[in-house]
Amino acid sequence: MLPDIALDDIFQLETSRLWLRWPRASDAAAIARFAAKKEVAETTAAIPHPYPAGAAEEFVLHARQRNAIGQSIELVAVLNRSPRQLIGTVAIRFPEGGLPLLGYAFDSTFWRQGFATEAAGALIDTVFMLTDIPAIAAHVMPDNRASARVLEKLGFSWRRRALSDQPGRCSNGPMDRFELDRAEWYAQRGFGATTVSGASILPEPAAWSEKRAEA
Repeated sequence: MLPDIALDDIFQLETSRLWLRWPRASDAAAIARFAAKKEVAETTAAIPHPYPAGAAEEFVLHARQRNAIGQSIELVAVLNRSPRQLIGTVAIRFPEGGLPLLGYAFDSTFWRQGFATEAAGALIDTVFMLTDIPAIAAHVMPDNRASARVLEKLGFSWRRRALSDQPGRCSNGPMDRFELDRAEWYAQRGFGATTVSGASILPEPAAWSEKRAEA
């Protein structure tokens, strides 16, 4: 489903304010710092609170494994200006037998500044351009209006409320499901066939040259 360039850690996206790249072992401390915040965990179904020791290292390892076999594109969001601070994560996972699923979590210090919309929008645009998927889905906690507004700005429409797995809480609970299909995305964005609006696919030049030479 995904082209080879997305299966290698040279894969990066750039937006006006962010670098979106594969997570690295050295990112674990920064991920743990924001994931440990109670207000961040409460907005997600995946992050437990208190945040366990070693959970960030496990997240990085598993994200890289899933990326490498095409089960997901899971990226960290880093400010593209000094200081180059890691401020969140954004992912689209490709479950068997279901629509790709968007997820994101951002440090509460950077809420209400448009970063989640910017990062998720770039990844959504890229995945629609690189694949033939018919739609992307997202699940939101019913009381998380901020995240629902992010999805609405990105063109998603509410579909239904249903019980869904909440691994961060070791239970099932109600979640609102939103979806964005390809026709809606295209109509709202109006992209040409080779454009990824708001983001450039940027492999590291030297590394990509080496990859091409080896091919």
